[in-house]
Amino acid sequence: MARPARKFEDTPEARRKLEAILRGRKQKSGLHLRVRIVLQCMDGWKVADIAKANKVSMTTVMRWKNRYLEAGIDGLEEHARSGRPTTYGQEFKVAVLAKLEESPPAGFSQWDGALLAAETGYSKHAIWRLLRSQRISLARKRSWCVSTDPEFVPKAADVVGLYLAPPENALVLCVDEKPNIQALERLTGYAVSSDRKLVRALESTYKRNGTANLFAALEVSTGQIRSKTTEPSQKTKKGFLEFMDELLLELPESEEYHVIMDNHSIHKRHGLWLENHPNVFFHYTPTSASWLNMVEIWFGILTLKSLRGASFSSTQDLCSHIKAFQEAYNKTARPFIWKKREVRGAQLTNSIRNFCN
Repeated sequence: MARPARKFEDTPEARRKLEAILRGRKQKSGLHLRVRIVLQCMDGWKVADIAKANKVSMTTVMRWKNRYLEAGIDGLEEHARSGRPTTYGQEFKVAVLAKLEESPPAGFSQWDGALLAAETGYSKHAIWRLLRSQRISLARKRSWCVSTDPEFVPKAADVVGLYLAPPENALVLCVDEKPNIQALERLTGYAVSSDRKLVRALESTYKRNGTANLFAALEVSTGQIRSKTTEPSQKTKKGFLEFMDELLLELPESEEYHVIMDNHSIHKRHGLWLENHPNVFFHYTPTSASWLNMVEIWFGILTLKSLRGASFSSTQDLCSHIKAFQEAYNKTARPFIWKKREVRGAQLTNSIRNFCN
């Protein structure tokens, strides 16, 4: 004989408490699911319908239904599970992290699980579990320039200030050059990979058809790009000044022009030119901090969308290709938005324990 179904005490007070939990944003999603199951039980839903609506099994529905009947709302909380005790404790964690701060054995450039196991005497599987739990990747690498400029803070503040609060009646420009772009000629097309996917294919051998220099200026307020390509035989300093002259003729008339550029030598020896253009002001990024120059973002877009994987029969072909991309880009250009954040010089550190829990 089947047991009679246990009925819920569907009182206004009980329902009010459950609905309050369901509205709370700070509650865990699992608790929301359990409360929703209980409310649907109160509304007379069948167990199969509740399971289907919440994408859970009927066993799960019955578990939380019975837990609520036995202990009320407190029964919907997850209880800590006993589980297997930790094999390795804090001493193991400290030993492995400390070893990572040391140089690897002679002949090796980096640590891996097997090396750490051999040096510490612990299981390599336990070491890999620890590294995953601490979000430490031994395979991935990142490199960046660390600015040692003693005037990093005021120089960075000057540049970022132009992005966030440019002077009235002034144009802010980001200018830089991308020298020696190679005109490589090679076969390109498509090929089927080992996993039967159609992918872009490039012939490994290529022919060099010369190089070209690219000067570019980004108008910060609009995102528009103006550029010029020159032959590599032309001196970069001369090409830079000619580009600046042409740029001033093309740009909308303004009371002042503030030009952001890196502190490369070709940008800093132009006292006479600046005297002849008193409404132009140069602002230099700190040493090893050209990433503060927004035109570098566009150079990255150019490389990714236009140059990488392309084939050029001559430098003229390369220059025409770049010009066509610039014109297409300007049709939908939008200004880059500099997000407010703390910008400071940094130093590399080998202390890994400071970053771990």
